[in-house]
Amino acid sequence: MSPLERLPLFPLANVVLFPRVKTPLHVFEPRYRQLTEHALAGDRRIGMVAVHPEHLEEMAGDPPLYTVGCEGVISDASSLPDGRFNIVLQGTQRFRIVRESARDAGRLYRIAEIEKLADAFDPAARPRVIALRHRAIELAAELTGEQASRPALTPDAFRNVDDVTFVNALSNAFALAPAEKQSLLEADSIPERYERLVSTLGFQAAARRHLAAPPSDAIH
Repeated sequence: MSPLERLPLFPLANVVLFPRVKTPLHVFEPRYRQLTEHALAGDRRIGMVAVHPEHLEEMAGDPPLYTVGCEGVISDASSLPDGRFNIVLQGTQRFRIVRESARDAGRLYRIAEIEKLADAFDPAARPRVIALRHRAIELAAELTGEQASRPALTPDAFRNVDDVTFVNALSNAFALAPAEKQSLLEADSIPERYERLVSTLGFQAAARRHLAAPPSDAIH
């Protein structure tokens, strides 16, 4: 088990951050404006973590969170005259919440003690990942309509993108439900994340094909 670190938490209902992916955020709540101010004055780290969907009505308080999130570093920030911020968060590494820290006087946001999580990638799984990567590209092309227009989504188009960056970027790119993205983030290895992504995109593609199919004249 890696040493525990303290990390400020930014819980959101509909944002799941992935390592190596940049996410723009508009910060307007007083507690997260304070968090951003403190982060910018320090190491610029923020822990993004999703709220359990059945507790979204508790967002104004301290709703229950998924235990796995992603640390991000503020790579760009602009402050607005009324105290709000526009920031860009660069995902760095997954983490697991071990426990939350007691709230200090005057601190509005949550802090947790976390352990960082590695994304395992056994070299022996490389052939399987290559096949899964090609399948993910095929499904992405189908879902975005690239097959019928211009074949921009091909393996050659991404040959300079490493497997970790690619699977995380593609996991982030599609408008999946937060729970689906959370499942991708929670995959303990890169091959497993590819497996889950291909399964998710395959389900979406199959559903789209079903909706596009002409109605059957069969009598049931």
